[in-house]
Amino acid sequence: MKANFSVMKKALLPARKSKSWDVSNSPTRERFFSTRLENSLQVQIKLLKTLEEKTFVRIGGGKIIRSDFRLIVATNRNLKDEVAAGRFREDLFYRLSVFPITMPPLRERGEDIIELARHFIKQYAKHYGRQSMILSPGDTTKLLKYAWPGNVRELQNVIERAVIVSGSGELQLGLSLAEPQKESADLFADKPTLDEMQRRYIKHILKVTNDRISGPGGAAEILGMKRTSLYSRMRTLGISK
Repeated sequence: MKANFSVMKKALLPARKSKSWDVSNSPTRERFFSTRLENSLQVQIKLLKTLEEKTFVRIGGGKIIRSDFRLIVATNRNLKDEVAAGRFREDLFYRLSVFPITMPPLRERGEDIIELARHFIKQYAKHYGRQSMILSPGDTTKLLKYAWPGNVRELQNVIERAVIVSGSGELQLGLSLAEPQKESADLFADKPTLDEMQRRYIKHILKVTNDRISGPGGAAEILGMKRTSLYSRMRTLGISK
């Protein structure tokens, strides 16, 4: 667990020195931890013990190390719901919830959407050797109306793809950006089963990511799943790329 442990020399060959993953090596004694803790109750137990006792043991070592650190944790899940579902320890939840900060989703930050879009346009135009591109008023409206279920990663992917396919000075976002809002309005009209709802959403995310499963901005990251878990779920739901 990167926030709390390090690997001793020879613990994982051919490592040549200790990995500086432990909290004792942080000069500010602050560590940022972002991962899906609900996947492992054992990891949660270890993290809780480390937070309570301020001690840990490096992987491959036997010495107990004490460190006075502050842990900053990020998640895209509602941890109260995870606690209720039995996937997250209640005692760890209250230990971590000292000063919670809620970041609104991208769809609720209209000014940020446009500023980020312009930033990504400039970045990818330079990367792909394209001339300066601008957003048309129509495309600006589409960006603001779109729900952005994949948040900033999805916006970045959309802009990169638009820069690649655009051949003139005006960015060609395409009409597909307006479609998800129309789909969401009739999402429950036919009273779909839970499996059908999952099937539709996974297919939507695959469309948004251009069938990219893994990596930054891929479907697995957007859905908060492991790549192997997503493939397994796709097979169960009969979804093919």
